[in-house]
Amino acid sequence: MSTRQHTALPKAQILIEALPWLTRHHGKTVVIKFGGNAMVDEQLKAAFAQDVVFLRHAGLKPVVVHGGGPQISAQLDRHGLVSEFKAGLRVTTPEAMDVVRMVLAGQVQRELVGLLNRHGPLAVGLTGEDAHTITATRHRPRIDGELVDIGRVGEITEIDTGAIEALLADGRIPVVSSIARSADDGHVYNVNADTAAAALAAALKAETLMVLTDVEGLYEDWPNSDDVISRLTASELEKLLPELSSGMVPKMEGCLHAVRGGVTTARVIDGRVQHSILLEIFTDEGIGTMVVPDDETTPHVAQGETA
Repeated sequence: MSTRQHTALPKAQILIEALPWLTRHHGKTVVIKFGGNAMVDEQLKAAFAQDVVFLRHAGLKPVVVHGGGPQISAQLDRHGLVSEFKAGLRVTTPEAMDVVRMVLAGQVQRELVGLLNRHGPLAVGLTGEDAHTITATRHRPRIDGELVDIGRVGEITEIDTGAIEALLADGRIPVVSSIARSADDGHVYNVNADTAAAALAAALKAETLMVLTDVEGLYEDWPNSDDVISRLTASELEKLLPELSSGMVPKMEGCLHAVRGGVTTARVIDGRVQHSILLEIFTDEGIGTMVVPDDETTPHVAQGETA
């Protein structure tokens, strides 16, 4: 007698493939930096929210950190304020800071919290200002050997994880806007979201930092090749940093800071791919680039190769 071939069998196989990853990550904190295309495409936003809620119901503790570059630029335009960048950072005047604060805490965060809460009363929004979660001081980048004032742009000086840990203990999903208050002058500062996510991941001793971006990962030899480095150590990444494009520098510096701060893995993944978070965490193949500490013994391989 032949056995009936059930059409749902592939779903069971997918779940079985995820089992070792579910076991490994159960109860662990995962910090996810939300940005890029995933932030402006409606389908990608919905898929992102589903992924984060899935992580929560699978026994992980997701924390979402977001910026809002496209939305900030659009709102500055509406207010007749010019968007200017120096050293890859937005020049933030006091007037621009008011817009940044309004967009991050009042628009982007509220929309993201709403998307997550379609699946249950899970998400709670807060900013780096709340409960002194992120404290910053004025950041002056060095350009051509000179320190340059770029306004209300913050450099993180302290992280207090108390509020986030309380939310996680209550089964909630914290959604953190990347703005911070200074202990020195009392001003509110615009903090790079990649940097904020990495600092929070290290302070929370997270299992994983995931950075969503608009490329497939870190390319092996761009523009000569589109092979993606799937895995590299902190030291290997540090050697590559001077050669990276300006847009990738804060993301990869964040990954480096995270793994050297105790985070087990840091990953840059393509936010243009629906359910990229689940593909990266719960499948054998994964996508994007993973950064591991220097004591990790597995060598990195290029996408499409075998280890």
